[in-house]
Amino acid sequence: MRILVIGGAGYIGSHVARAFLDRGAEVTVFDNLSTGVRENLFPEARFEEGDILDYGRLEAVMKGGYDALVHLAAFKAAGESMEKPEKYSVNNISGTLNILNAACAAGVRRIVFSSSAAVYGEPEYVPLDEGHPTNPENYYGFTKLEIERFLGWYDKLKGIRFAALRYFNAAGYDEAGRVRGLERNPANLIPVIMEVAVGRRAELKVFGTDYPTPDGTGVRDYVHVSDLAEAHVAGLEYIGKHDRSLTVNLGSEEGLSVLEILEAARKITGKPIPAAMTARRPGDPAKLVASSARARELLGWTARRSDAATLVRTTWEAYTRD
Repeated sequence: MRILVIGGAGYIGSHVARAFLDRGAEVTVFDNLSTGVRENLFPEARFEEGDILDYGRLEAVMKGGYDALVHLAAFKAAGESMEKPEKYSVNNISGTLNILNAACAAGVRRIVFSSSAAVYGEPEYVPLDEGHPTNPENYYGFTKLEIERFLGWYDKLKGIRFAALRYFNAAGYDEAGRVRGLERNPANLIPVIMEVAVGRRAELKVFGTDYPTPDGTGVRDYVHVSDLAEAHVAGLEYIGKHDRSLTVNLGSEEGLSVLEILEAARKITGKPIPAAMTARRPGDPAKLVASSARARELLGWTARRSDAATLVRTTWEAYTRD
């Protein structure tokens, strides 16, 4: 099977490319290297440098003949999206329409899409399932939801089958150490903690210690990136076998608080990891945990590596690798 992984040099994309390679697929990575890194390009995968805003380049590559594509080429900083919606409109929306139109022209009829739990917004109940109302609180989440809607229309009108995978908090690194490039300017909790541990940052800022949670800090659903990668393979297998699209949550179903992650990191790294307790950030819910029952039922998927120790240990190994 020939797979085009768009955004395959990035943090999640490189793990997805690795998962398909491990299944014996012929993988081509399409990436502009704006956030992805060359260290994450595997020698057994073909690399095509290009931007999803360059329709001609995208169409030319896609006409090389692919059985399916994976779309991971979106900007993802929620805060930035509120300040620069035009940037997110052009890349996430216009770029995706280029991908869909090039796929139509090239006869690619299967797409796995990297969506997000940000489509839900403020939780009305937890754990969140796929029936939860979708009311994004940031423009990034809005773009992801709109892309899902575009996919729905292209399914009806063009016969493109898709798997929309709504991630919760991706974390960790490949356990075998095969993904070597670190994220640029990380904003998520675990890599920020690692940057404090290795001395790149002075301290960790803990936003909010008075939430109605066991230790007062926010609780989130962290899922190991290799578990996410396996879900992409399973999602593609599902739409190929059943010839129908699906949308599923991908989470561990186990909430971990900021302090639980911090204490696990102190224990595993042996570093003090200074932390400053600060006020809550506007819009941050106390608890955000997924129900992945639908992914378990339809894909046979579970988050097997998503305990705190594995998440932290594999990230620490990536940050301290020679």
